[in-house]
Amino acid sequence: MTTLLINNAAQLVRVSCCRDRRKCGSEMLDLAILENGSVLIREANIEWVGGAAHVPPLPPQTQVMEAAGKIVLPGLVDNHTHLTFAGTREDEFELRLRGTSYQAIAARGGGIHATVRRVREASKEQLKGLAQRRLDRMLALGITTIEVKSGYGLSYDDEIKCLEVIAELNQEHPCDLAATFLGAHEIPAEFRHNRQGYLDLVVEQMLPEVAERGLAQFCDVFCEEGVFSIAESERVLTSAADHEMKLKIHADEFSPLGGAELAGRLHATSADHLLQITDKGIDALLEAGTIATLLPGTAFFLGLPYAPARRLIDRGLPVALATDCNPGSCMTENLPLMGTIACTQMKMMPAEVVTALTLNAAAALARSHRIGSIEAGKQADLVIFDVPSYKLLPYHFGCNHVWKVIKSGQVVVGA
Repeated sequence: MTTLLINNAAQLVRVSCCRDRRKCGSEMLDLAILENGSVLIREANIEWVGGAAHVPPLPPQTQVMEAAGKIVLPGLVDNHTHLTFAGTREDEFELRLRGTSYQAIAARGGGIHATVRRVREASKEQLKGLAQRRLDRMLALGITTIEVKSGYGLSYDDEIKCLEVIAELNQEHPCDLAATFLGAHEIPAEFRHNRQGYLDLVVEQMLPEVAERGLAQFCDVFCEEGVFSIAESERVLTSAADHEMKLKIHADEFSPLGGAELAGRLHATSADHLLQITDKGIDALLEAGTIATLLPGTAFFLGLPYAPARRLIDRGLPVALATDCNPGSCMTENLPLMGTIACTQMKMMPAEVVTALTLNAAAALARSHRIGSIEAGKQADLVIFDVPSYKLLPYHFGCNHVWKVIKSGQVVVGA
């Protein structure tokens, strides 16, 4: 039985669970920091957490990793990505710089449609290789659990292909992956004049197959003007719930359509984006206990107003942060950078950012009982950063401060 002691960290940033395994409002500031802290890991789990002066007797052949001058955090969690894609859209980036809107590009056949064409042309092996490279970059940044959506296939065969890629990578890659079915990402070109036909395909054929094969834990829908209406979104999500899948929703990104209210009504695990959320939407999420996942990189990349993080936190919502890594609106795997943007543009405090990237992000994947904080009994997913304080992570931005990444008790970066 292998044991590992991480010893004498300048800051052991435990985050620590509260009763409902998420942190709301002022709770997000409490990181339960232990100075000169140590963590004992046995096999895949955390066995003991405490001060370096109180380390219990160690089993023979325990590996000791000295972390003086460094900080230890829970493994970071990215709870909203679109990693299964092929091709890039840098031409659209230039169009946006010249003043063309994201919606106008999509109306011309670009946007999601452009990536759908590339994904349909790609083999499963090609998609898998591309996604694996992105996962490798994320792991090197300290991200140990990642949600990955389908949604660039938009046909029965291609959506299944994307979900099979996610399932295989979950078995083979050190990162834990949470799969999300996003067949309702857009109406594909061949159904442009038959919206009902495509919704029928998603609800009556895709969802039952995905559920029966256990290819996705979550179902998501892009609820937005010009994409899927409230009624259409509700049909997809209600069907997914009937198949015992958990729910997510792209809500109120470009317009205050009422996606947050729908998320609350259906008790979704998370509502994501929320740039245009209303007070009614906030009330609905509060009542349902839904996680508000904010994606500051998307607003940054598209030049949009940011989600009202301060208003959400001050109202008592549990807020998470994610990359939204995708080829159109946020082409980055850098989750720590999202923390800096959240601080400078959304006025979140560094401690709130840490909570949003760990415990609350884990709660947005219904996994905060196992990951997201450093506590005895939890899975040993840890990141050691070569800085003396967690406050330097958003402050010294744009570079990778990771010293070592430990996944399920094994050193997977910096061995």
